[in-house]
Amino acid sequence: MKTLNVDLGPRSYSIFIGQGLLGHAELFDAGLAGNQVMVVSNETVAPLYLQSLRQTLGDRDVRVLILPDGEQFKTLDEVAKILDALVGARFARDCTLVALGGGVVGDMAGFAAACYQRGVAHIQVPTTLLSQVDSSVGGKTGVNHPQGKNMIGAFHQPACVIADTDTLDSLPDREFRAGLGEVIKYGLLWDEDFFAWLEDRMPELLARDHNCLTRLIYRSCEIKAEMVSADETEDGIRALLNLGHTFGHAIEAGLGFGTWLHGEAVAAGLCLAADLSARLGRIDRSDVERVERLVASASLPIRAPGELSAERMLELMAVDKKIKDGRLRVVLLGAIGKADLDSDFDRRALEETLQECRDAA
Repeated sequence: MKTLNVDLGPRSYSIFIGQGLLGHAELFDAGLAGNQVMVVSNETVAPLYLQSLRQTLGDRDVRVLILPDGEQFKTLDEVAKILDALVGARFARDCTLVALGGGVVGDMAGFAAACYQRGVAHIQVPTTLLSQVDSSVGGKTGVNHPQGKNMIGAFHQPACVIADTDTLDSLPDREFRAGLGEVIKYGLLWDEDFFAWLEDRMPELLARDHNCLTRLIYRSCEIKAEMVSADETEDGIRALLNLGHTFGHAIEAGLGFGTWLHGEAVAAGLCLAADLSARLGRIDRSDVERVERLVASASLPIRAPGELSAERMLELMAVDKKIKDGRLRVVLLGAIGKADLDSDFDRRALEETLQECRDAA
């Protein structure tokens, strides 16, 4: 087992990464606030891992809420079900929510924990690659709005994150590959050596080699923990983690949430961000080709969907959370492993990227 610390003063917590961690009661004991526990999972994950988790939680007062599976269910209505269950069970402020599932479950359970009685404890138990490397860490919680991704939410840090890599064995190939989109992002914005390691090790990663996966998850979480510790509420450096996301969120909203997986949309967004960076003279075209090769090697899309016009993409990007003073801010590349946030760029270059980096309609 590997352990990382997210240093946030009184809100600091540990990330545990390894095999068989669902059975480690001592990890859960350290994060549980009291005897009352609400496990939130979904229809796909619960049949696989709920029984094991309940055994680990022992004789506590454990209630379970099973939600439908899918990004299209990441809504206020589903969060209301969690809150109704907490009120119905008469859970007190020393209760703990345990999110057993992927990013959708984690975001909704975390948001419910942020809202219930003005904030109760929660533990993230991510079961997808994307949630283990990204969404379970950092305290971003919330739901989607029909016009935009994650437009409603709160920062609410977990008591701990328990990433059992054995759960990745049951992950469908498409979801596993989607998680690699977020992983590639980390190398691209922060660590060229990690990016190069991904280029070399992609066959082993796709074969789900556990040693490679543990290193991949650890390094991804290490980068995110460093950035979150420096900028908890995304007022500065943490915004770089949105590389590819302004494009990706527009794709998700434009197609309808759940049509493309989040990691698929982010992967295409990374390629669009690289293309725009090249058009602005920030990187060489050879760097764009390198990004596209790595993304394609993970069997992820390198273009935006053809059914979304450049005009429609611009409309959707205009409601992005990174708008400031009426100006769109986009994370751009200065090199492989280096990124910065920019709002003062040539809009014509953005329009060219959106027009030319699309699949045939």
